[in-house]
Amino acid sequence: MILDYEPGDKVTNPNNKDWGIGQVQSIINDKVTVNFENVGKKVINAKNIELKLIK
Repeated sequence: MILDYEPGDKVTNPNNKDWGIGQVQSIINDKVTVNFENVGKKVINAKNIELKLIK
């Protein structure tokens, strides 16, 4: 699996728009840690949730 983002990128979770915009903090294997503006830090399993990169 190739992830399209790296630490510092802004992303959203299309399945939970209420989380707001998040900034990728770290990526370890398929686990992505994102700090979202409305819900704080979340560890996302990239196999289960596809984040959308904001360009």
